[in-house]
Amino acid sequence: MIQPRTMLKVADNTGAKIIQCFNIPGGTRKHYAQIGDIIVGTVKKAEPRHLVKTHEIVRAVIVRQKKAYRRTDGSYIRFDDNACVILGMGKEPKGNRILGPIPRELKEKGFEKIATLAEESV
Repeated sequence: MIQPRTMLKVADNTGAKIIQCFNIPGGTRKHYAQIGDIIVGTVKKAEPRHLVKTHEIVRAVIVRQKKAYRRTDGSYIRFDDNACVILGMGKEPKGNRILGPIPRELKEKGFEKIATLAEESV
């Protein structure tokens, strides 16, 4: 359950380390985002000399959340941290490596490229 002002780790190699969410597109009544939703955020911490700089506004997709996520078969999945992957044009990731586990729900929601780049899928 990600809402505005939530700090998220970045699970790719674009150079950003922490993103703060400030908008969840999808109407005026959309207050929370979960796995597979796109958010708009600003980079709070980044490595020097990389693709993404500090204070840059980026779009990202949520790939992990602490709050338990209910799957269609009735089981629940939960992670240790809130994490996202920075997006470039469309639904393509900006980086070329995805770090950490990625749930299979991302592939079902149209993020096939992220699912194939991931080291492990859950």
